[in-house]
Amino acid sequence: MEWMWNYVFWSILFGLMPLVWHLRKNSYRRSKLPPGPRGWPVIGNLFDLGTLPHRSLAALKEKYGPVVWLNLGPIKTMVILSAGAAEELFKNHDLCFVDRFTNDAMRAHDYYKSSIPFGTYSPYWRTLRRICTVELFSSKRIKEAVLVRQKCVDEMLSWIGKEAEEGASGEIEVKRFLFPAIFNIIGNLTLSRDLVNPNSEMASEFNMALSRFIVCLASPNISDLLPWLRWLDLQGLRRRTDRELTKAIQIISGFVNERVKQRQHREGRATEHKDFLDVLLDFEGKGKDEPAKLSDHQINIFLMEMFMAGTETTSATIEWAMSELLRNPESMKKIKAELGSLLHHFDWKLGDSSSGEIKIDMRETMGLSARKLVPLRAVPNRLAT
Repeated sequence: MEWMWNYVFWSILFGLMPLVWHLRKNSYRRSKLPPGPRGWPVIGNLFDLGTLPHRSLAALKEKYGPVVWLNLGPIKTMVILSAGAAEELFKNHDLCFVDRFTNDAMRAHDYYKSSIPFGTYSPYWRTLRRICTVELFSSKRIKEAVLVRQKCVDEMLSWIGKEAEEGASGEIEVKRFLFPAIFNIIGNLTLSRDLVNPNSEMASEFNMALSRFIVCLASPNISDLLPWLRWLDLQGLRRRTDRELTKAIQIISGFVNERVKQRQHREGRATEHKDFLDVLLDFEGKGKDEPAKLSDHQINIFLMEMFMAGTETTSATIEWAMSELLRNPESMKKIKAELGSLLHHFDWKLGDSSSGEIKIDMRETMGLSARKLVPLRAVPNRLAT
């Protein structure tokens, strides 16, 4: 009987040794990590995020400082909460943190494999970045596009003027005119032509698909925090992402296929001008780590991200800025005085309110960019020139 108790004792002792070693190791690691709230077993600090995670994270700075460590389920997360800490991170430790976390929604259509903002740091990613730098963001390309931007802005102003004169209420939904104007700017830079107008069904579909796609990418997903539940897709985010991404890719692939057919018709004849899409179609990797050619799927994703980065974020930012200016008439006067004729096409005002009190919905939704839950509607009164 005594040997049995000895066996049980030594079994328990040897069983506890790995656990004690693991706890000591984690305690040592914890001592070298940034400060942060302790959290609960398994779920970690998930409940510390609250309903407005970005505000909850900002509040942690007062207690723990500019760098905070969180355990979001099994995901180890370092949060940077000051400009100084961000500068230190990106100047001196950028290569250590250059890779992006691949959430479950990004796996739709293998999106993360071809993406610039969400892709991993690799020779392919560096190739895409070099193409963008040379073909879109160089000083030469930006100067060459001045007339294109001016033309698209003038077209937008004419659309707004026509809608203000012909509309029953005189009010317009600002983003309805901003989005197609910016879309056409990107279209001219990448495809050398206007693509949409405010009444375009395709512009509306693409805008909605991009907006929903971005929301899916940025939405908290239980599958990311508890990876063993990923196969269930409990919130349906992967299915929704796949649906919206399919719509956006279909629209972009239509432009690409149209260009491919045009190139086939003029095969053998030199073209006077190569735009961004021609550069992508003609790309041939020369370095040993570069892809030999860009696939159709890679080109579609690449172009879609150019439109996504240039249209959704810019139109959302302008809409928010106009909302703030309309809420602060004194600031609007200063802006007009400073910019002169640039803002003097219209005198922007808010519409009449039946209650006598004018309000603008300034609520925000969590995402890659702050997006107004209710579109801004305003009255543009054309000024005499």
